Order: sequence, then structure tokens, then C-alpha cells
Amino acid sequence: MTTPADGTSTDNEATPPPQGFSERDAFARNIGLLREDEQAVLATRCVAIPGLGGVGGIHAITLARLGIGRFRLADPDRFELANFNRQIGATLRTVGQPKIEVTAEWLATINPEAEVACYPEGIDTRNIGAFLDGADVVIDGLDFFALDARRLIFGEAARRGLYVITAGPIGFSCAMLVFDPNGMSFDDYFAIRDDQDESEQRLRFALGLTPRATQLAYMDMTKVNLRDGRGPSLALATNLCAGMAATEVTRILLKRGVPRCAPHYFQFDPYRWIYKRGYMPLGNRNPIQRAKLWYLRRKLL
Repeated sequence: MTTPADGTSTDNEATPPPQGFSERDAFARNIGLLREDEQAVLATRCVAIPGLGGVGGIHAITLARLGIGRFRLADPDRFELANFNRQIGATLRTVGQPKIEVTAEWLATINPEAEVACYPEGIDTRNIGAFLDGADVVIDGLDFFALDARRLIFGEAARRGLYVITAGPIGFSCAMLVFDPNGMSFDDYFAIRDDQDESEQRLRFALGLTPRATQLAYMDMTKVNLRDGRGPSLALATNLCAGMAATEVTRILLKRGVPRCAPHYFQFDPYRWIYKRGYMPLGNRNPIQRAKLWYLRRKLL
């Protein structure tokens, strides 16, 4: 069931699921890792995913297979050839098509009973409230360099009492942070302010996302351009991100313990056979982070 939305969120007539489809049968193999009552809970829960590119699309599909029953999606972009290396919806058939339409259609082929609200204009101050209305958790699927939209999403989600998960495909790894609405805020953790220029904000976001920076051992940093908003990415890393983020969604929605939120951080790098996690008081204002920031600013900016 797909509902287009534009900030006023008007409804379409729902398309009934095909005869013979059964959510119980479709997700039966989840049972054993999830209980039947937990699977039923997930069918009623709503996940908001702003951005449907490298990670957003695979987030949506992974959660649909988990049995999440309601989605709120936002993305104004269309697929192009440059998306082929990492975006699950990018194919020769979908070049030029809106990412949000392709993703919504894909979700309908996995679970035609899922409710999907679409915001094809993207997210801004005019529709952020409508986009988050009814959501139970938010997964950040925005482009790595889209910090204005990201700050808007994280700030409004915190005001509404929603957890937000950001999982970034960094090199061969996934770097993940979870933000508690009652804990450290996005701006506080990354030490981002309105008076900083765009390149400085991007540098702080990259540094805070990967405090241990496992990717530096193999990444060609000459291919990273913070000013132009360009850097390398791989599909294998976006798949890692989807698995890690969906695990946290499961933990939060089913109340399976308390998530470890920022300033806790995580980075799983299978290329180097390592998993790094830690706790960084003060976030990027931590003295060690400030020293790294000074060095990277000189090197990259």
C-alpha cells in the first residue's frame, strides 16, 4: 500500500495484496531469531528513512524482509549510471526513474501489505513534521555530505523522542552511531555549529563518525574531496550498514535491552578483520579528536 506525500500527505486508494500472500508465511523463517509475538509487533511499527541512495535503499529492503509494516520514505533524486557501484535500486531498467518510486515498488513486491508514505520532494522545514508523524524510529539514509538535511532530521527527531541511527559505508567498513533523544545531540557530538563553513562541517562529521578511522590504512585520500562532496564507496559496505542498522532497529522496537548511544561509536571493518567500538566523552570536543581535527584540516582542506 503506497501513499504519496508532499508535505500535506494525501492518500491514494490502497491496492489490495495479491491472493495467496500471507505475512505469516512470508516471514516465517524469521521465527527462532524473533518470536511470533515480536514479528507481529514489527508489522505495526513505522520506520522513517530520509534518503534512498547508497544506504537508504538497502535499509528499506532489509527492513521490509525483517517484517517492518510501515515506512516513511523521502528522496527527490533519480537513478543514474554513477549509482551502479553501490545503490541496490540502480539498474539499466531504472536509470532516470525516481529513487523513491523504485524503492516503494520494490517494497510492495516483498510485502504488499506494508504501508509506504512517500515524500518525493525530499525533506525540508515545511514537511519535516509530517514526515516524522507516526514514526517509531529513524534511519539516516542521506548522502554523506547532506549535512543541512541531516541536522534538520536529527534535531526534529530528538524533539519528538525518536532514536536515530546513522550507519555510514566508509571504505570496506560500516561506521555506526545511535542517537538517543534524551542523550547527546547530533550537533553536540559532532561539534557542528551554524557559523562553520560547509567543508568544516563535513570534516567534523567524517571525524566523529569514524574516531578510530580503520579505513585510513587502505583508502586513497586523494579521492576524497570535502569541498565538492565526493568520495569513494562500495556496495559491500552499504550491505554491512543495512545489517548493523537493522539490528539496532530490532533492539529498539522490540525493547531488547538498551542501545549504546553516542558518544558510544562502532566501526566494523572486515577488510582488516577488526571491530572497533568505544566511548568518546565530549564527542569531537574531546582533546584527542580536536588534535585529529587540526591535523586533518591541514591535510584535507
